[in-house]
Amino acid sequence: MGRLDGKVAWVTGASRGIGEAIARGFAAEGARVACSARTLREGDHKLFAGSLEATVDAIRADGGQAAAIPCDVSRYEFCEQALAAVHAELGPVDVLVNNAALTYFVPVAKYEITKWHRSLDVNFNAPFYLSKLALGDMIPGGGGAIVNISSGAAIGPGRGPYDEAAQRLLRGSVLYGAEKAALERFTQGLAAEVQAHGVSVTCVSPSKVVPTPGTVHHRLVDGMDDPRGEPPTVMAQAALLLASEPLERVTGRVTYSQEILREFGWIEDAGGLGVDRPGSGYAQT
Repeated sequence: MGRLDGKVAWVTGASRGIGEAIARGFAAEGARVACSARTLREGDHKLFAGSLEATVDAIRADGGQAAAIPCDVSRYEFCEQALAAVHAELGPVDVLVNNAALTYFVPVAKYEITKWHRSLDVNFNAPFYLSKLALGDMIPGGGGAIVNISSGAAIGPGRGPYDEAAQRLLRGSVLYGAEKAALERFTQGLAAEVQAHGVSVTCVSPSKVVPTPGTVHHRLVDGMDDPRGEPPTVMAQAALLLASEPLERVTGRVTYSQEILREFGWIEDAGGLGVDRPGSGYAQT
């Protein structure tokens, strides 16, 4: 028996990185997984490897059930269309993972207005769009779970003046950090709103920078095998815990992957990795 047997889980940003690991981990625990992202086929993305088709193929090869549901989460009408596809392919949503993210790493003084709004649409507005839509299934169904994926970037640098090391760490992440901080506040407010309906809402950040095509591209890690990083499977385990534990044990939690795994005694599944200080990783893509 898997922890998500009989559940439909909708995971965004599932074409690579953390989202792919979560989708595959949920499928291994019995969920029927709707995998969403913009990259349907390998080669569709100009910079990064990975696709929805590859994720779904891997899940099916392991005996799981999944469907590729392409979606640009920055537009509400596209999210509505994606939900209709999830219903047609798999059924009503029981678990939502808001993982899709976008990072530009541009200083505020140089930020293009269109990119600023695009980033807000993906990183903050989309979790609202998708949560609103998924709650249309969860509330009538008597329960569910929403897991939001945050980042150590949500913790600001504190008061100045700032030394060169602090300035290098920020690297144009002002907007990204503000979006993730807002997502964490959104998590707890929504958790309080929907607790009476049996829906848990949680938020988890990696304890270390996760090597993904995005973090490699932004030079946050030296490569996909950088030993200083946290494997995506650790975040998948943390998301599984938050999606499957009883509401009264987790709802409203804003936590870190290895921290929550250790607290619940799952740390062996995470490989016994050490926990870095919160805020040590400034982007997860």
